[in-house]
Amino acid sequence: MKKLFILILVLTSLQSCKKAHHDYISFSGKIENTTDTVLTISNRAFHKKISINNDGTFDDTLKISNKDFYTLRTNTTNKSFLYLKNGFDIHLTTDNATFLESSNYTGGDGASSNNYFIAQYNFGRSIGDPKNLFTLNKVDFESRLKGIKHSFDSIKSLFKDIDSTVIKISNQQNQGFFDFLEKNYEAQHAASSKTNKLSKGNSSPKFKNYINYKGGSSSLDSFKGSYVYIDIWATWCKPCLREIPALKNLEKQYHGKNIQFLSISIDNKRTAGSWEQAKAKWQKMVSSKNLSGVQLYAGQNLEFIQKYQVSSIPRFILIDPKGMIVDANAPRPSNPRLVTLFNGLGI
Repeated sequence: MKKLFILILVLTSLQSCKKAHHDYISFSGKIENTTDTVLTISNRAFHKKISINNDGTFDDTLKISNKDFYTLRTNTTNKSFLYLKNGFDIHLTTDNATFLESSNYTGGDGASSNNYFIAQYNFGRSIGDPKNLFTLNKVDFESRLKGIKHSFDSIKSLFKDIDSTVIKISNQQNQGFFDFLEKNYEAQHAASSKTNKLSKGNSSPKFKNYINYKGGSSSLDSFKGSYVYIDIWATWCKPCLREIPALKNLEKQYHGKNIQFLSISIDNKRTAGSWEQAKAKWQKMVSSKNLSGVQLYAGQNLEFIQKYQVSSIPRFILIDPKGMIVDANAPRPSNPRLVTLFNGLGI
């Protein structure tokens, strides 16, 4: 009888634990390089503050009324989002400098759904300003849109056990974006052709006296007479770093040809702590990764970046030998369309 009582007690405890597991959310994590002390999770119906320890770690539980997307904020300027449902047990790791972009979730239920949405967001940012797509001719626009759709679908295939609500919302957002582009292309393309200063054939905006890694400074006019392929990047940008091998191969492939490869770092004090530290991070990475081509640092002189309306990186620009724009939003080094473009220009 005693053994039976113990067995019943154990089974009851297990059922109780199982019920508790599905009754609240376990949320922990670590934010690298932060001095923030509070993490706030909220939406219209929920608000909770979680303390961040001195080492950037946090660990708490919360209980919500409905599964939904929530805003995640620190007590400075960082902001992200996450999908929550009672029963989730997730662990977040991220960096203070790239709070949303570098967010990664591990653990049990919920990790895959949140990583999927972060991946979708990061790819969406890499597309850049949708207005730039309207400057493309019809064939290039349709090809670019097809590639974007394929990429969104490919991202979905990378993650398992995504919550059906997350997939539904993601599909709705993506379809809304595609519908917007397709319905507005004709009118926006006609308007952009008349007013867009970044259209093909227009004079390129210029930069002057950017710091050259090899010494001194360089200006865009220094490279007149050659095609110029510009990579706008930063040391903290993971998509930028993923393009480095392809860019190096491209530079070898076109060595001795009438084209210069320029990489412009936009590292700044917000991500590095100070302008001097930003410059030092750029110099260190150029050295450690043995980056080739012409390596330049924009520093505080962002007029060129602003005139090209750079809203996300990496961003690639192609300029002809006369200083005219060939493509203000050129294909990435890893995209086979770039070599096709080069060959078509006779480079």
